[in-house]
Amino acid sequence: MFRGLDSAPETIIDHEVEITADNTVSWDYQFGFEHSVGAGGYSSDPAFGPASSSKSAAASVFEYRQENGRTYHAYKEGKYKLPNDERENDRLDLQHNLILLTFNDRLGNAPPNNPGAKVGRVLDVGAGTGIWAIDFADEHPESEVLGFDLSPNFPEYTPLNVRFEVDDLEEPWIYSRPFDYIHSQMMNGSVNDWDVYAKKCFDNLNPGGWVEMNECNIKPECDDGTLREDSMLLRTAKLVQEASEKFGRPAKDMKELKNVLIDAGFVDVRLMQYKWPTNDWPREQRYKEIGMWSHDNAVSGWEGLCMTMLTRAHGWKAAEVIIAMAQCRKELKDRSIHAYYPL
Repeated sequence: MFRGLDSAPETIIDHEVEITADNTVSWDYQFGFEHSVGAGGYSSDPAFGPASSSKSAAASVFEYRQENGRTYHAYKEGKYKLPNDERENDRLDLQHNLILLTFNDRLGNAPPNNPGAKVGRVLDVGAGTGIWAIDFADEHPESEVLGFDLSPNFPEYTPLNVRFEVDDLEEPWIYSRPFDYIHSQMMNGSVNDWDVYAKKCFDNLNPGGWVEMNECNIKPECDDGTLREDSMLLRTAKLVQEASEKFGRPAKDMKELKNVLIDAGFVDVRLMQYKWPTNDWPREQRYKEIGMWSHDNAVSGWEGLCMTMLTRAHGWKAAEVIIAMAQCRKELKDRSIHAYYPL
């Protein structure tokens, strides 16, 4: 799903941070490098180096919460419900490749991803492991890419034109200059107010800029009735949706995003819909392959999400979640169940 705009409010241009080899090798301590003071309170001026307070704050973001055998982000603890450990990072990278497969080896559907397209400043919201930002920076050496996330799971060494910071999308955006392309993916259930988020994107884009939001519904669907209403997949999906509401980050039907972006002021709003089968049940070879990747993504991701949501919001024991996940895995593997996740 992506949208462009033909005009934007006036933007006050501040100083610009120069990109040089000296300050682009590693993201260490470079929290909020675009900001005069980052949302987390970290100094952004690379000329001064990391202050002791910044070092202390930087260290604190690695003090992850440990719960039921998984780890979770420390900065703004509790806002994001999926783990941030190695298992989850592997899944995020797998999911990135699943999206590439779905989009025919493109990093997105917006015009900045067209062959030969040139783009200036790019923002990747909820960058995860940084894999999308790095791939985009490699494909577009002319661009300047900034990615941020609540967890510092970024690689130490990156292309010279990509930067990462630990930040929270719900804090005020005070970037020195607007962007030409804002990208985010798989944020459903992690955003407290999509209207506010969309308006921030609009206010931080250059005229003619693009925003692309690639999202997946939490609840699987089925067109032929083979996914029973009493299935564990649908039962746990309902509980996760209830938990999301309770935590103030509702899991939305992503088709609603079109009107959200129109209301924010975007034009040329396009809704592009895909299906991620729960396994290789489709007849067409392309969707069989997508289904194989989607299956592995769903098995790992659903377990991580349910362990958090069902124990914290519904009082389940970890052992109860493990039992429920065994049934979910069985249903996800069953080729007679023709279910899919809408993208």
